[in-house]
Amino acid sequence: MLSVHLPDLRSLELLLAVARTGSLGAAGRELGLTQQAVSARIRTVEQLVGLPVVHRGPRGSTLTGAGALLVDWSTRVLTAAEELDAGIASLRRHGRNGHLAVAASTTIAEFLLPGWLVRLGTEQDAAGRQQRTAVRLAVHDSERVGAEVLGGRVQLGFVEGPDVPAGLAADVIGRDELAVVVPTGHPWARRTVDVGELAATPLVVLDGGAGPRQAFDRALAAAAPGRRAQPLLELSATAAVRSAVLAGAAPGVLSDLAVRDDLASGRLYRVAVSGLGLTRELRVVRPDGPTPEGPAGHLLRIATRDPASP
Repeated sequence: MLSVHLPDLRSLELLLAVARTGSLGAAGRELGLTQQAVSARIRTVEQLVGLPVVHRGPRGSTLTGAGALLVDWSTRVLTAAEELDAGIASLRRHGRNGHLAVAASTTIAEFLLPGWLVRLGTEQDAAGRQQRTAVRLAVHDSERVGAEVLGGRVQLGFVEGPDVPAGLAADVIGRDELAVVVPTGHPWARRTVDVGELAATPLVVLDGGAGPRQAFDRALAAAAPGRRAQPLLELSATAAVRSAVLAGAAPGVLSDLAVRDDLASGRLYRVAVSGLGLTRELRVVRPDGPTPEGPAGHLLRIATRDPASP
């Protein structure tokens, strides 16, 4: 039996939106909720959890430490709920036909795939198709995405990790820049940091299976071989890492795509690190063999011609 302290999915979705937007008002507008409804939901979550989860400040709203952990844990729950919701909706519309199963790592799923899927539907409409393809998207770390493609459970996978499993064909679809970020007022916002100092500093990072984490670990090991500090926090959700950094826990490492708005608004600052290259390749993986046809081939062509770039 689940305990009575478990928040409902809509409240967890709201908390994730607060983490992503840094604003109760913006989160409410995104989800179609009034300010009063947002405040009521946050109060309910705090009553259930027994701890404050949101800090309201002059520059917006950030998650408390408990809130960041709650977002980290709830991201996986919401991902599973979204897959279930999409699957049910797809069954209602199309039965068993007209499906495309795709898996993607978090950064690509959040910031690139939505645009590609919109273009897929638009181009199908322009070609006179009577029904759009129903797409089922699963979000995993890069290692799990590769396993899903190898196991035949999805037709295409989009990965951020530096390695591609044997038995899969891979195409580079773009490049992404990792960013070491700190909040307003942090000493690193005003100076260049040596790679050795970065290696000796406990950081807030994604967990070990995430593509950005793998790319960062490999780049840092090459630039500063030897002993390095253990992470201060290892979190499974991009939003949780971002919130922990904004709350002042420690410097963090995330994709430029995930913090672009924060950098533009001045809520986060990109740290200049000497002697460290943080550009990585993003790939689409598929079963080795002929290029896929149908909707899978169509999506592959869209991703290849509309690449990501730093």
